[in-house]
Amino acid sequence: MSWLQRLRIDKFLLVLLMVVLLASLLPCEGIWQTFFEHLTTAAIALLFFMHGAKLSREAIVAGMSHWKLHLVVFLSTFALFPLLGLSMNLLVPGLMTPTVYLGFLYLCALPATVQSAIAFTSAAGGNVAAAICSASASSILGVFLSPLLVGALMHTQGGNTDVLHAIGSIILQLMVPFVIGHLARPLIGKWIDRHRKLINLTDRSSILLVVYTAFSAAVVEGIWHTIDGWSLLTILVMSLVLLAVVLIINTYAARWLGFDTADEITIVFCGSKKSLANGIPMANVLFPAAAVGAMVLPLMIFHQVQLMVCAVLAQRYARKTAQQREVAETK
Repeated sequence: MSWLQRLRIDKFLLVLLMVVLLASLLPCEGIWQTFFEHLTTAAIALLFFMHGAKLSREAIVAGMSHWKLHLVVFLSTFALFPLLGLSMNLLVPGLMTPTVYLGFLYLCALPATVQSAIAFTSAAGGNVAAAICSASASSILGVFLSPLLVGALMHTQGGNTDVLHAIGSIILQLMVPFVIGHLARPLIGKWIDRHRKLINLTDRSSILLVVYTAFSAAVVEGIWHTIDGWSLLTILVMSLVLLAVVLIINTYAARWLGFDTADEITIVFCGSKKSLANGIPMANVLFPAAAVGAMVLPLMIFHQVQLMVCAVLAQRYARKTAQQREVAETK
């Protein structure tokens, strides 16, 4: 086992950090900036086309009947997180800069992840069919709800986000390719399923391209004069606190509402994630190019924190579910 595996550090995060470093040292400017912006727009459209093509209607139908579980996950993703994000305003400007705070507000408005939520649910012995349905629904609804939440949250802070324009841009650049991809699934679904690694490589390459373009614009505008070492430490600590609060609330809410262990696992993992794959392209559409880098920095750090913490939590749940099976088999 490598030291990255022992520390549970996502290798993709390290690549992201290298891209941020490259953008800091060699930002694209002038004609190259225009070129990368057009290339990024095409890459984002391809990314969401592939997301739509990967989505299986059969898997969604299989878990759709568990509406109470989906409602809890929905409320955690689109109500609990935004409320916690707004509460961070108490830390501004004493412990958190306004720029970092706005980044956390954006993070809290995003939908849940799909792949990692399902993977952790499966590893922990949870309700995988319900996880597929909840995570997929969150991703789709987030295309519409996240711009509304961003507009509402930013408005409370005196921002001037044009919500209608943002939704129009989201529909055109993200939702239309997603729907086209999903409608094309009967034609290309088998090819997509056979080439999952290639599709995942395309996904990640698109994200890296967006990050390089965004941070290049941010570096030109002087991002590292507003984001210092203290801000990075604040983001790390607040990411841990935010995730811990959500995990605790979801765990006890699931038990109080009478869900069994398998459903509790699904609620805990699907209700605590925020999507890097959706968040970075969406920020590229919602915000000016120079602001995207600062807006997604908390998301990038929170992404790694959620992977590390949930990997440990999944192992604990796996042991618990294994013990429960052994007890049931002896009866």
